[in-house]
Amino acid sequence: MTVSVDYPREFKGFAITDPKDWDQPKLTSYEPKKFGEHDIDIEVECCGICASELFSLKNEWSNAPLACLSSSYGPKSQVVGHEVIGKVVKVGEKVTLAKLGQRVGLGAQASSCMQCGRCSSNNEQYCLKSVGTYCSRYPDGYVSQGGYASHVRAHEQFCFPIPDDVPSAFVAPLMCGGLTVYSPIKRNIEGVEKPKVGIIGIGGLGHMAIMIAKALGAEVTAFSRSNKKKDDAIKMGAQYFVATGEEENWSSRLADNFHLVLNCASSTTSLDLNAFVSILKVNCQLVSVGLPEKGETFDLSPFTFIRNGCSMGVSKLGSRQEAIELLDLASKHSFQPWVETIDVSEDGVHEGLTRLDRGDVRYRFTLVGFNKFFGTGFQ
Repeated sequence: MTVSVDYPREFKGFAITDPKDWDQPKLTSYEPKKFGEHDIDIEVECCGICASELFSLKNEWSNAPLACLSSSYGPKSQVVGHEVIGKVVKVGEKVTLAKLGQRVGLGAQASSCMQCGRCSSNNEQYCLKSVGTYCSRYPDGYVSQGGYASHVRAHEQFCFPIPDDVPSAFVAPLMCGGLTVYSPIKRNIEGVEKPKVGIIGIGGLGHMAIMIAKALGAEVTAFSRSNKKKDDAIKMGAQYFVATGEEENWSSRLADNFHLVLNCASSTTSLDLNAFVSILKVNCQLVSVGLPEKGETFDLSPFTFIRNGCSMGVSKLGSRQEAIELLDLASKHSFQPWVETIDVSEDGVHEGLTRLDRGDVRYRFTLVGFNKFFGTGFQ
């Protein structure tokens, strides 16, 4: 099947209007956001499927209705997708960071104020006026639409040049998942001699965290409940593996061992966070990057922190500078996320979402074939 897109008047993508239809996005035509002087349009080549999209489509991070239903203009439906790779087909009059025909990637952030202290200190992902690539409201009231689509529109700051030697389908997951783990790893081990990093959860995020931490020179220990993923974790680059549900007293054995423990699990319910905090070196940090369903919480005792003066926090995405560093690292070390490709279509989107929902993925999906499906292709 091939469809036509009346670009730039319309974009087309796979959208829902009700969370009960989370696994059945339908092909939809919609009006894009008004084009800004720093905006670029990306003609999508491929797009990763991220667990964040499941939470967003099911509306499990909010108690309010889908934001798109109250958009001031444009569609009253929602397209998701924020691991986008494609070619630049339009640039705003003040754009300096991208050029026509360039292959770029877009992650989970599409805009920020670009004026505050956070934006001017390579922390634009924490801007208080940040706009996500989908399900997020712009100042003019438009609710952002994501990359399961023919095109996406975003501020140039958040569209990153892709090295020529990194294939699109494999680089897509780095745009969100990869950057989300790269930032806290880099910030916590930079300058540390022989850093030791623990990675909790060998899934979509965790498997990339292993590769990235190793490429940054860390000794990596992978943590999972059982030994089922041990062989995979070792192939990814972990030097050590701990099955926390099968080894007694593992935390005592590993006390005072890690400069960073990164939680990549999407649920906190079954995690013994007190045990993971206890294996940190003095004044080091446990950072969580997996966002659970809105009702879940962290269960920690204050006494745990007293023993080693450590801290716990979370990390959000990464800066443009960090995204470019990550892409250079992937090129230099030739690591690639473990990706299964799926041809884009209503059936393909359904397959990817439902398989991800039941955990039938090793370890990421990338939707491909966008140019063929939408009848696009930059000339």
